[in-house]
Amino acid sequence: MGIFDTLHDRKNTRSVKWDMLKPVFQTDDILPMWVADMDFKAPEAVNNALIKRAEHGIFGYTVTDKDIKDSIINWVSKRHRWNIKHEFLSFSPGVVTSLHMAIQAFTQPHEKVLIQTPVYTPFYNVIKQHNRKVIKNPLVLKNNYYHIDFNDFEEKLKSGVKAFILCSPHNPVGRVWTKAELKKIARLCLKYDVLILSDEIHADLIYPGQHHTPIASLSDEIAEQTITCMSPSKTFNLAGLQASYIITTNKERRNLINEQLGKQGHHMLNTMATTAMEAAYLYGEQWLDELRGILKEHRDYVTAMFETHTDELNVIQSEGTYLLWIDCSGMQMDSKSLKQFMIKQAKVGLNAGVEYGEEGEQFMRINIACPRETLEEGVKRIINALKNR
Repeated sequence: MGIFDTLHDRKNTRSVKWDMLKPVFQTDDILPMWVADMDFKAPEAVNNALIKRAEHGIFGYTVTDKDIKDSIINWVSKRHRWNIKHEFLSFSPGVVTSLHMAIQAFTQPHEKVLIQTPVYTPFYNVIKQHNRKVIKNPLVLKNNYYHIDFNDFEEKLKSGVKAFILCSPHNPVGRVWTKAELKKIARLCLKYDVLILSDEIHADLIYPGQHHTPIASLSDEIAEQTITCMSPSKTFNLAGLQASYIITTNKERRNLINEQLGKQGHHMLNTMATTAMEAAYLYGEQWLDELRGILKEHRDYVTAMFETHTDELNVIQSEGTYLLWIDCSGMQMDSKSLKQFMIKQAKVGLNAGVEYGEEGEQFMRINIACPRETLEEGVKRIINALKNR
């Protein structure tokens, strides 16, 4: 049995995904396939590094030193063909935290911030909680594939947008933006002096044959207009350890980011976070490449099963992340009924598409980062429930 086939009991580990079913779904009699973490163990090298650090037994203040920064720089260079420098790096507990900091540092109350919907739910909160105005550039679904409406994008930028939160790769629709698309985004943001806040937490989780391009890597000018947020947390299933970094080439903006982090009391990462991050970037590449192959198999399995057994569900063509966006419009249900069907009839816990914006009302999001046995059980539950309704 392979490392990605092993079933791990995550119950009673204070897992949000497994131990919060009752509060979230009002029942614990369902299979959780929702929260964006994986049911796989982190790479062995990461776990061994954590065990070794724990055995030391002293957990005082820990610096993010040159070696840790080198591991990041080398990873970004090798995996994403972007050469960055030590001084470009700042650290925060998570990408959402970084986005909060950036919104506070670079925009003012009531100013406009653009997002491309349907999109990761915290983007809305990051804007609204700081009394900024959400501006939508809805993505266009055509031939089972999402596209950017660039005419609408430019019109919205013209209206006085101060910042644009780019989701790259995109959660939940699974797009890995092409260089041509990113160049067009960047050109328009430069034209209208809109700061790009690029959430690239899924950068490593792309399917074989795809390539992620950090938007800031396109040119020095674009890099100066961009705040890039990355992390090993999604890649290596380390979300609970809370470690992420911000790449800012513009010195003035970097100083503002660091000042804002300081104002919120964020001065360093925790000891285990830095240990795991370094080990993952130094020794996790083979594990990741195997994972990407598994995820592709899982994506193809879900797609084929729904195509074969039902005409009511359709998997949107996905190029990255371990989250599939399922078009459920064939079921002809409103969003509330759709969610309840998945819980009560199918007995699976998915993310309701409406959580990502009104554009997602006829969709559900499913997490496929689990052992094949779990995935097959979840998919068969959905198909059988559809046959019996």
